[in-house]
Amino acid sequence: MAAFAYASVSVSSRLGLQYSTPLTATCVAMAVRMTLLWCAVLATGGVPAVARLALLVFVLLGVMQTATSYLTFTGVARIGASRSQPLRTTYPLWSAILSVALLGESLGPGVMAGTVLVVAGTILISWSSGRAVANRGRTAAVRGEVLHDPHPRHRRWYVLFPLAAAFLAGIAFPVRRYGLDISNEPLFFAAVLATVAAVCLAVSMFAGGTRERIAWDRRALLPFVVAGAFETVASLFSLIAVSMGQVVAVAPLVATSPLWTQVLALLFLRGVERLNVRSVTGTVAVVAGTVTIIAAR
Repeated sequence: MAAFAYASVSVSSRLGLQYSTPLTATCVAMAVRMTLLWCAVLATGGVPAVARLALLVFVLLGVMQTATSYLTFTGVARIGASRSQPLRTTYPLWSAILSVALLGESLGPGVMAGTVLVVAGTILISWSSGRAVANRGRTAAVRGEVLHDPHPRHRRWYVLFPLAAAFLAGIAFPVRRYGLDISNEPLFFAAVLATVAAVCLAVSMFAGGTRERIAWDRRALLPFVVAGAFETVASLFSLIAVSMGQVVAVAPLVATSPLWTQVLALLFLRGVERLNVRSVTGTVAVVAGTVTIIAAR
């Protein structure tokens, strides 16, 4: 259910991003997420007693979540949901790399095979996204339209947005389990995480930490609200799953969200995104590599 919800976030936000900006999507989604989660906390008995260390862990995770959400929505806006989501779910790769570099874990054949699949899938998706942007530009030229692209020479580098989000998620995933092992209150901590992320985003905006501006458009409001609702469900179910089972069992299932994204994109993003053999093949390779890495560990 978390994987399906994460895929729904990408697809619904992609519909709204036709008329607005990633920063607007981040603000609306965070506001919806914070509101729904605190309503759920109050409806289920109020604020529980938790350990200070666990609370500190999720405050730090909330700070990271601000950057993760913005990078995720930016990736969707730049290269599309069907291409961004597979890259966003490569977090087990970064988690494995950090474990080898910092914890001295061994790099076995399973992890190596999974890494090759993830890298190959990333190259295919990157190649596909670059061609898609180029084709979109040619189509617009034929129609006499002008597409605003602030970085026309770095289109292939747009894949760095979802990859950066995946890197942060690779750090956050095991840290969440650590905090939940101290105090197992996933609903409350999900609300804390959402609140801290919203506060950090507001501070960053008022301090001039981003050049992008909020662009309100009625056509984008409903998709962004729906994306926020799905993000609420996804984050909550992910935390519940981690609190009930091992990360190595939960992560492969959550990482299957790109497959759901492909299905939902075919249903709801016709005319907005075009799927091709490279993007689909790259998605399958990334998901297979992700599952292989976690299974091997």
